[in-house]
Amino acid sequence: MMSLPGSALRASSAVSPNETINLGFIGCGGRAMNLMEQFANVKEVNIAGICDPDSTRTARAQAIYKKAQTWKDLREMLKSDTIDAVVVATCNHWHCLAAIWAMEAGKHVYVEKPLSHTQWEGQQTVAAARKYNKICQIGTQQRSDPMQAEIKKFLHEEKALGEIKVARVNRIGRRASIGKRDTPLEINKNVNYDLWLGPAQDKPLFRNKLHYDWHSDFNTGSGEMGNWGVHILDDVRNNIFQDSVSLPKKIFGGGGRISWNDAGDTPNVHFAHFDTGSIPVLIALTNLANKPGSKKSPQHPGPHTGYIAYCEGGRYEGKRGGGVAYDANGKEMRKFKGDMGKSHQQNFIDAVIANDSTLLNADVEVGHHSTGWCNLANIAFQSGQKFKAEDAKAIELPQWTELMKFMTDHTAAHSVKMEGGEIMLSPTLTMNAETELFIDDHADKANQMLKREYRKGYEVPEIAAVTVG
Repeated sequence: MMSLPGSALRASSAVSPNETINLGFIGCGGRAMNLMEQFANVKEVNIAGICDPDSTRTARAQAIYKKAQTWKDLREMLKSDTIDAVVVATCNHWHCLAAIWAMEAGKHVYVEKPLSHTQWEGQQTVAAARKYNKICQIGTQQRSDPMQAEIKKFLHEEKALGEIKVARVNRIGRRASIGKRDTPLEINKNVNYDLWLGPAQDKPLFRNKLHYDWHSDFNTGSGEMGNWGVHILDDVRNNIFQDSVSLPKKIFGGGGRISWNDAGDTPNVHFAHFDTGSIPVLIALTNLANKPGSKKSPQHPGPHTGYIAYCEGGRYEGKRGGGVAYDANGKEMRKFKGDMGKSHQQNFIDAVIANDSTLLNADVEVGHHSTGWCNLANIAFQSGQKFKAEDAKAIELPQWTELMKFMTDHTAAHSVKMEGGEIMLSPTLTMNAETELFIDDHADKANQMLKREYRKGYEVPEIAAVTVG
């Protein structure tokens, strides 16, 4: 098996199936290590490069992939003709810039979810993929699970449960507090902190750990909505809407960060109503136990990490790797079993070899739209005012009433009243799905959150959309 230099790959319209794709990894954290193992099992792949601003992480990866070249600065990796494609497995705030720089350098890209940290930079990433004609896949691996096609056939072709009326998304999963320091966190000398920050603002950190807990800081992360919410909302877009809905027309929701009194600013309880113009979608997220000191999650309908399609003739409950359909009397009708999307990496490599983005199960534009629901839900939270029960009644839907009761009981178990000032509720935010801008009342404030300020030298470039035809 011969190795194909990156320059040769970029010059060709397709690659022989017998060639090797030299893959570079941008980021060497826990998720990246999982992806290295998965890609290493794809026969056409050679793990050729590893890059991380934390030298302890590159050393850990190189101890396993001994022939891989290492870099600290991704820009140096991207200059190398020894790398054909890259996997972006960084903090969320780096995803788009790293992907765009890679495509500008002629590399194909597999980028972890959520695609973007803000909606505007996701648009630029889609535009870059089209401008540079590069394969760009997002890491929502359920898209490659054959089970999804069976579910869509069951719901839409067979219409075994009748019309879908409402969808509810759950992420009911406990996490721990990230702590709160009195003095700023001292960055380990093994970390090039300027590179680690990249596009993010340089602010003192008062949490206990640099790595992973960046999820709970809006400067670098997207909270649970962008961490797990994107997976399930992508399933909903795929299986319930068959991708016919890119973004919701209206968003209404809120939440709070309660109980922990830590350094995070993303919500640990979060809820939203998405008005799609057809089937309404609700989402309920919490990282808290059912009560302080407990190791159990609160009681809730449906899977703890998944979704419910409420239909005329029953309901379908789906989650990663499986699902169950119930009739109107609650009797089990059919079970679905999947493979957890284990072929997602192979799907990316197949598209790279063929130089054909239409082969992708999770093209960058699909990822942009699914991530958009998360970005909009976070904007709703950030634009919220103190929760008022009367305002929450604006949504007249039994499942929304049930969700509000769930949140009321759940927060009360942590000695928090929904109307006590710790829970926020947004106004109704209206979105033009074509322009991806907010319109009508409250648009000015919400539109300011569609793009962030970038540090000098790490600006996400504005890329003109490619006109087709």
